[in-house]
Amino acid sequence: MHVLIAPDSFKESLDAEQTARAIARGVRAASADAEVTLCPLGDGGEGTLAAILAASGAEARSLTVQDALGRPHSARWGWIATRRTAIVELAEASGLQQLTSDERDATRTSTHGVGELIAAALDAGAEKLMLTLGGSATNDGGSGMMQALGARFIDRHGETLSPGGAALAGLEHIDLSGIDPRLATLEVEAAVDVNNPLCGANGASAVFGPQKGATPPQVKALDAALARLAEVVAASDMSDHRDTPGAGAAGGMGFAALAFLGARLRPGIELVMAQVGFEAALASADLVITGEGRLDGQSLGGKTPIGVSRSAARAGVPCVVLAGKLDDGWQAVFDEGVSAAFALADGPMTLEQALEGAERLLAERSESIMRLWQAAQSSSRRG
Repeated sequence: MHVLIAPDSFKESLDAEQTARAIARGVRAASADAEVTLCPLGDGGEGTLAAILAASGAEARSLTVQDALGRPHSARWGWIATRRTAIVELAEASGLQQLTSDERDATRTSTHGVGELIAAALDAGAEKLMLTLGGSATNDGGSGMMQALGARFIDRHGETLSPGGAALAGLEHIDLSGIDPRLATLEVEAAVDVNNPLCGANGASAVFGPQKGATPPQVKALDAALARLAEVVAASDMSDHRDTPGAGAAGGMGFAALAFLGARLRPGIELVMAQVGFEAALASADLVITGEGRLDGQSLGGKTPIGVSRSAARAGVPCVVLAGKLDDGWQAVFDEGVSAAFALADGPMTLEQALEGAERLLAERSESIMRLWQAAQSSSRRG
């Protein structure tokens, strides 16, 4: 019996590796002789870099950069010298997890630190960049990143805009004359975990702004500001990617990657699975267990459990999802190769209790899944 354990992180509780180990404890409690392979994953958000570093042997480097509010912050990035490839995770520099709930303000948070990490990668001699977009505290359309790389975002008075998404409402011109020339030959793949466009009812501001601290009036203003960014980009003879699926990832960072870096957008989970050798591990698996903090209708846009379940379905391997919460529209996952899905909570509990008890709950649910699996296998053999 070979069980492949391939979860994402449970945000604000356990990283992907801790999650995988907790699941493995439950599996082994039910079946001590089960062969277990741990394959922690990420889909572009927080923890993606850690998963790649653990599986690929990439070198972890660190740099003090600005966090989303401009404060000094130590951020990691990955370096694969043999391939001249850098891995930059947005959440390391401008992640939502670094801010308290009171500090979240999508109108002024910036991606400047991401640009600083990219500059460090260029200094190291990077020819390729894997940029993972997810878990951001920002809604600035990548303007902070590009400012760190030499671009100027200018208002009608000729002044440089202040940091943050709200300032883009006053954008008049983008001056790229000072941009780092090494970007012209940098091959960029951007890993996204959503397929939202830049603007509109399904855009970056409307869908993700509230979790970054934006009030309803601020969501409307931020959406208009991103639309202004797209208008100025289009008027500057650059391609208009505002409606491209994934442009709204990470507060418009998908748009910036397309427009300014010439990036190719790919589902983050696909990129990560390729980096960590997921398909090879899947080839010998009898059962896959995956999971993340929340499973809902939006998970189909590129979240880890769905990327895993689709691959498992193609290989004919059953796939079970464990989630902190099953939310609106989660039943749609059954059409994507998911065999069964379970929420962790074993009774009424607060969010704080669920986060604190996630490790125990994962182990207990995994043990129950394995006992059910063994019972089903035993019944099948008798039949």
